[in-house]
Order: sequence, then structure tokens, then C-alpha cells
Amino acid sequence: MIVEAEVVRQQTFTALDVQYFAKGASVHEIDDVINVSPRRLAQVLVPDSVAAELPSSQVDITSVDKLSDGTLESTILQFVPSIRSGSFADIGPRRYMEDEHIRIDDLSSYLGSLFKFPKPSAFYGVFDGHGGPEAAAYIRKNVMRLFFEDVSFPQAANVDNIFLEDVENSLRKAFLLADQALAADCSVSSSSGTTALTAFIFGRLLMVANAGDCRAVLCRKGEAIDMSQDHRPIYPSERKRVEELGGYIDDGYLNGVLSVSRALGDWDMKIPRGSPSPLIADPEFRQVVLTEDDEFLIIGCDGIWDVMSSQHAVSIVRRGLWRHDDPEQCAKDLVMEALRRNTFDNLTVIIVCFSSLDHRELSPPRQRKQRYCSLSAEALCSLRNLLDGNANH
Repeated sequence: MIVEAEVVRQQTFTALDVQYFAKGASVHEIDDVINVSPRRLAQVLVPDSVAAELPSSQVDITSVDKLSDGTLESTILQFVPSIRSGSFADIGPRRYMEDEHIRIDDLSSYLGSLFKFPKPSAFYGVFDGHGGPEAAAYIRKNVMRLFFEDVSFPQAANVDNIFLEDVENSLRKAFLLADQALAADCSVSSSSGTTALTAFIFGRLLMVANAGDCRAVLCRKGEAIDMSQDHRPIYPSERKRVEELGGYIDDGYLNGVLSVSRALGDWDMKIPRGSPSPLIADPEFRQVVLTEDDEFLIIGCDGIWDVMSSQHAVSIVRRGLWRHDDPEQCAKDLVMEALRRNTFDNLTVIIVCFSSLDHRELSPPRQRKQRYCSLSAEALCSLRNLLDGNANH
């Protein structure tokens, strides 16, 4: 398997274009954040693998409508996303960088013949660590094994209801296995933890799994649509669950310590192992079928969302794509805007584009052209006499 990869070293935040060669039949560990971007896929019309549609005005997207015959296939030619992405990370005002991320625009090519997925396929993740960098670094390093090998990730040529259910079950299992792996690894402090948000694209299906306060936001015709819920202890549904399991909320913090109610790791708050805990690693899922109205997805850690709304972030990225069509620069622009707004956290952003924006729709209003006319010498003389006459009065 030969993969062209862009490696971003989180300590220096300097992007390096490199080529590396992975050999063997197993999914390897990742020593650096891996950004795999193939040549830009052409936007084509092919038999659609997912026919169910959600209304474009639907703001809270939770699930894909399922057909009565149990399949989402259609013989109608439909939109297929043209996937490309960019990312940017910055330490912000913190002393240490605890964020990690991964982006793979062509998952099928990356995994080679090991897995068979609907095309196009892509995988993205942001892991926002706390209590030290160990937990987030461990998840990033082992993410391909944890999410694909250890859970026997489902395979299929097309997206149908069975595949949807199997993917969700597999991802839930992967989050919980990752949580257990952090407890078992002696190199990870029991006080270290990480939030985790992953986004998968299979054909036209976008599925987001989230545990924590990272956020994924879909831009649909300029409208921001949250594809995840921030798991904060103060939110009513999370507060109820926490209190039912014996936890408490103190000044917005779980048990007076943690600002999130779901995370991987943090085993000093989950002991004894196997007992019900107010802090859980279970992800929540949201999924949607992409259409030609869907422009891009923003995935960011809470350092972004602490200082700007989902809609404001969408507007910044949309304006940037119209200007230069560069998702990497848009990710940097979001980070710079968050710093300008005095965020107090590490910053990581991934921008995933599904197609080129329609510049005609987003183009600024045309300025009125000034029109000029010429006057003959006789007309000019008459105009001067008229003006002089008015001045004498």
C-alpha cells in the first residue's frame, strides 16, 4: 500500500509534505497526525447509493430516513460529494498542546484491500485532551487499529439500513474499547482524558459520532446545521443523567472537576472499573444524506466554539472559500479569528469540502458602472451661459 500523506507535527504546527510507504497487511499505528488527500475527485453523476433525503430546512439532523424495503439504494442518478479537506492547529494561550487530529480524504485507498467501503469514503477526527496530552496522543496513534481492526468494522459496496446500523454499533464499540485501552496503558495517566469527535463519509452518507464538547457543523446553502451536541454537565439531558448516576454539578463542572460529561479516559473519575459512572465514553450519533446543497463540514475543538457561534464560523469559511477555494486557509482563518476573540484554549479545526461553491451565487453585488457622455462645443457654451445666468440671480 502506497499512500501520499501530509504529516503535521502537533508540537511545531509546521506542515511538511512527505511520502511514506506502509507495508504489510495490518493497519499500522500512527506516529503523527496523518492527512491523506488524494487528487481532487471529479464531481460526477453515478448511480446513487443513498436515496433517502432530509429536508434542507431541517436544523436538528439526527437520522437518515429509512425506506420500507430496508434499502437506501436508487437507480436515479444523484449528487456524489467531491471530497477535499484542510486543517490547522495552534497551541493558543496554553502552555501545552493537548489537541490531536486526523484527516483521511480517501479511506479506501488508505486502507487498501483490507476494507471495502462505498465510494467516496473518508474519515476525520478531533481529540481534545485534558489533564495532560497522553490520552489524546494515545487515541491518535492507535485510532486506525481501535476504530477498524479491533471492532471488525463493517464492509459493504453500498449504503443500506443494515450497513448504517452496523457502522453505528461498530463506532460505539470502538469508543468504549478506546476508553478501556486508556485504562490499561500504563503510559497514560489516570487523570488524563480526551473528548473525541469522528466524522465518516460513505458515498453520500455523513455520520458523526461525538463524546465531549468538540463540534461538527454542516453548511447547507449558507445555513449552519449542528451535527453534534456539546456534552456539557449543565445541559438538562446530561445533568439528569449525571445526577441519576450519583454525580453532581458544581459551577458547571462535573463533580467540581471536569467541564464535560462525556470523555475517553479520566479513569480517576471512573473508578471502580465496570461500575456506572456519571462520566461516560458513549458517543452520540447524527447522520445525514448529503445533497448538492451541502457545501462543507467544520470540525473544531471547543476553543473555537467558546468564542463564536456555529453560524459565524460557517460565514467565515464560506466567505474564504469564495475568495480562494482553499480549505486549509479557511481552517487557519477560523483559528486566527478565535485567537482575535481571546479564546483561552488550544485550537484545532478541520474543514471538509463536498464540492466547489457556486461563485455566482456568492459573488458580491456588482458595482454600478459610471456612464460618461460628451457635449458639443455649442452645447457646452449654452450650459455655461445657463449656469452664469443662474449665478447672477
